[in-house]
Amino acid sequence: MQGAGHRVAITGYGVLAPCGLGKNAFWNGLLGPGITNAKTVEIPDWDPQPYFSNPKEARRADRVEQFALAAAHEALTQSGELPYDPTRIGTIFGTGIGGLRTLEDQVVTRVEKGERRVSPFLVPMMMSNACGAAISMRHHFRGPAETICTACAAATHALGYAARLIAWGRCDAVVSGGAESAATITAVAGFANMTALSTSGSSRPFDAGRDGFVFGEGAAVFVLERHDLAVSRGATILAEILGAASNADAHHITAPSPGGVGAIACMRLALEDAGLQPSDIKQVNAHGTSTPLNDQAESQAVAAVFGNPTPPVTSIKGVTGHPLGAAGALEAAAVLLSFEHRLIPPTANTTTLGEDITCDVVMGSPRAWTPGPTISNNFGFGGHNGSIIIAPVT
Repeated sequence: MQGAGHRVAITGYGVLAPCGLGKNAFWNGLLGPGITNAKTVEIPDWDPQPYFSNPKEARRADRVEQFALAAAHEALTQSGELPYDPTRIGTIFGTGIGGLRTLEDQVVTRVEKGERRVSPFLVPMMMSNACGAAISMRHHFRGPAETICTACAAATHALGYAARLIAWGRCDAVVSGGAESAATITAVAGFANMTALSTSGSSRPFDAGRDGFVFGEGAAVFVLERHDLAVSRGATILAEILGAASNADAHHITAPSPGGVGAIACMRLALEDAGLQPSDIKQVNAHGTSTPLNDQAESQAVAAVFGNPTPPVTSIKGVTGHPLGAAGALEAAAVLLSFEHRLIPPTANTTTLGEDITCDVVMGSPRAWTPGPTISNNFGFGGHNGSIIIAPVT
């Protein structure tokens, strides 16, 4: 991060999504067919038990916390033991909603069976900070443990803040990312009634026929370290976070600012933070939710910042659905995998770009590329914008 001090390395990551559990399966899923005929996509046959010491412990964790712990396990296994003072290892996490499944279940329990039957574990299971807290407690990380809750920008904001804590010298390592599992009956009804969900059951980012998103879930967790310390301990450095930015549209609770004005400013702030020019960016991993207004505004913003032709643009939500606060984490994982495989995954289900889309959207099949600095965008309800720039090892 430009002028901030220490370089920030990524030394491990883990990912769970409906299209695949673990990095390898997730990559195969990104190349697979897109979602069709669905309001929601969820991880099938999820078994949390391998990540808990006993069934009781697993039952006392909401599904979103289970996801977070599982992704953290894969990330920390890859990075290896962190040989730092535990008070200098942070846990910065993002979620949009937290333990909504537990809350909804317990509301039903209260209505049907009375107040005395409400679980005493309701509060620790539903609270939004449970995921990050669980990771810090399990691994005895005693540095800053904070949760960012900025709707669909949460995980990107978490990663950006985590990187700053390292760049500023406050932490030697930070475990960061995001998780979400909120596709309850009531939540789905709410999104459907506000016309945010696809009526065709297909997520088609930037497509002429896009009509809303499909509700997803998942988690991705990353181990960030001070670059020099990671090199000293012999860790494998997978990528580097060069810069990040956050700002607000201050326009509307759900709609983006017209013309993507806030997104334009956010991407430019991230470029400034990274010390890069627009021409240095070689891929844009878009928020690309498949809603008419979001995709139009983001396309306009990308063209305004990068000119025409734009760098290759992709959205993974045609495969993953929209996992709300976990979106930025899953997309950062997709960026790392695109570095490794030297391919940009296609925007699933997208066949004909809308007339209002001016980006170079990767469609149909993965595109070969020479990996370079990549910007990943996420924009949340409330006008929250987040951009992060990740670069391959050079």
